[in-house]
Amino acid sequence: MSAPHRTPDPPRAADPPQDTATDVVRWAVFSCVLVPVVLLWYGTSLAGAAGTALGLAAVTAACRLLLRQSERGAARLLTDEGAPRRGRRHRTGTGAHRGARHTGGNTPVG
Repeated sequence: MSAPHRTPDPPRAADPPQDTATDVVRWAVFSCVLVPVVLLWYGTSLAGAAGTALGLAAVTAACRLLLRQSERGAARLLTDEGAPRRGRRHRTGTGAHRGARHTGGNTPVG
């Protein structure tokens, strides 16, 4: 008798997402190396190629920081979805001080 055929489980929400920021940074670093080499191959001066490499490295570093910050913010939002909201505009409860409208009644508001 053969073993029962089992289909792979679909990805769960708890599975960690792929680290796309690392992939982007790897390609950017590759470009930081490749572009100056190509510039030197086509006859650009060493100073010009080095300046280009430094500029690309600076842009890559700034993009990496922004990507990491964005990933942390997204992760924070995912963890906060299950928690009850509290604060100035997210208070729990009902009542006159919670923005509920009161229709009916002849009691003056004072």
